[in-house]
Amino acid sequence: MGKKKSSEGQVSNGERRNVSSWSRKAGRNSISGLENLSNKVAAWKQGKKVFLTITNPIKGEKSKPFVRKEAKEIWGKYSPYSMKQTH
Repeated sequence: MGKKKSSEGQVSNGERRNVSSWSRKAGRNSISGLENLSNKVAAWKQGKKVFLTITNPIKGEKSKPFVRKEAKEIWGKYSPYSMKQTH
């Protein structure tokens, strides 16, 4: 039983999720691959820590066909385009 206060009633202990698993799965599956990649690029441009799943470059590791790498390692550090002027 949760804590009770005089005017508020029952207060949750925060033990369980309040959203059903089928609705969370449906929300994740509604995003297309292209939209997912677009969101990752936008976050990378903002300087956030983005991870990408790529095929494992080490062909000998058969147990790990894919690995997670940070976007900075693959795409490099984002810097907006600027025309350099020499004086």
